[in-house]
Amino acid sequence: MSSKNKNFDIQTVSIKGMHCRSCEIMIEDNLLKIPGVKKVSVSHTKGQANIYYDRKISTQAIATAVNSAGYDLGTENLPLVSKNLNDYVDLGWALFIVVSLYVVAKSSGLFNLGDFLTGSYSNLWLVLLVGITAGLSTCMAMVGGLVLGISAKYSEDHPHASVTEKFTPHLVFNSARVISYSFLGGIIGLAGSIIQLSPIFIGGLTVTVGLIMLILGGQLIDIFPALKKISFTVPKKISRLLGLKDQSSSPYTHKNAAVLGSLTFFLPCGFTQAMQLYAMSTGSLLTGALTMGVFALGTTPGLLGIGGLTSALKGAWAKFFFKTAGIVVIFLAFTNLNGGLTLLGLNTGYQSILSSISAKPEVTETSGVINRGDIQEVNMTQNSTGYNPNYFVIKKGVPVRWIINSTSSYSCATSLIAPKLGIRKNLKSGQNIIEFTPTQTGIIPFSCSMGMYSGSFKVI
Repeated sequence: MSSKNKNFDIQTVSIKGMHCRSCEIMIEDNLLKIPGVKKVSVSHTKGQANIYYDRKISTQAIATAVNSAGYDLGTENLPLVSKNLNDYVDLGWALFIVVSLYVVAKSSGLFNLGDFLTGSYSNLWLVLLVGITAGLSTCMAMVGGLVLGISAKYSEDHPHASVTEKFTPHLVFNSARVISYSFLGGIIGLAGSIIQLSPIFIGGLTVTVGLIMLILGGQLIDIFPALKKISFTVPKKISRLLGLKDQSSSPYTHKNAAVLGSLTFFLPCGFTQAMQLYAMSTGSLLTGALTMGVFALGTTPGLLGIGGLTSALKGAWAKFFFKTAGIVVIFLAFTNLNGGLTLLGLNTGYQSILSSISAKPEVTETSGVINRGDIQEVNMTQNSTGYNPNYFVIKKGVPVRWIINSTSSYSCATSLIAPKLGIRKNLKSGQNIIEFTPTQTGIIPFSCSMGMYSGSFKVI
């Protein structure tokens, strides 16, 4: 479709396969190379490109430019729910794979690798999995063009370089990513510590992380095609300022490759944004640094393997990988949503459901509560799996001595909060004592600062 403005003719073409700002930039740069094209505006959400020109250009030239960027001319209708039966069959197999892997991991004890791999660090292997998934999907789409541009420029400047030497730019770029993500992740975590984020704010952040991951998981399982229209990226002008434009015109240096690798922290895909929010919510320099560093490390195989690993993950293998990863991401999304809702006092997760089922009116005492005259003594153990027991019945107006035996110092369960009581305490290894007096009947919830582990007092 063609039209005209004051200075140039305008041709609008439909393009299939775009899903982020990086797609727009690569297509714009390719179209601008066509003689006569003066300006290009591409929208991945509309699936269109507006081409401003001062001389007639052929459709074939446009198609060639778009194809060279990895996309096709044409429109694509994305329904809300897939009507392709094969998508559901593939999802069923992917679900079977996830359940099977879970059963094998649980029965083999992989979920109990020791305290260092639990608690504050318990989610690192999940962060790594998210990183691997991102590196083979959205991060590859966002950063892949930049990686290819750097690699191509190095090969152009060093035509006689060996295979190992041509791999050097990839190593420099990705090493800088891991280092910078760790450093900046630590700063984000430290900022969360200095600000002393409230449980409500952390809950809001965690819910946001969960919603982002839920959308990303929905995109990966490919059952809700319309979700592909949603992207989590920064404005295109900022993308260009940070180095996604005209890389082919800049001479290659290791320094430039390292700087660009570092700057990708500010060009996040949805997964990266979710991890950044999580790093801040930890309120810890070390945990923030580890979170972002491990995430960046997870993206490395996909970015290193562009053209190799990516070609291996095509067809049926790609379907199974992305659907399987999508199911895991959705599970993690609901885990985050449950934790966030717990902190917001709106928990609807399994723990709260089980607690409400067990909290029957006729129940007047539970294990762990000992009446010692004018004091109610509550005994609880905190370990790598949370709190045990995590439900107590206590009496109104009678002082409570809450004795907590912490056996897992590296668990996020050591960061205990009870908002209704104004309690926020980092448990030390061994015995910890908290004293309070319940003044009203009802439920007093408590949880770790991330909302992942929870429990409650019922005051009668």
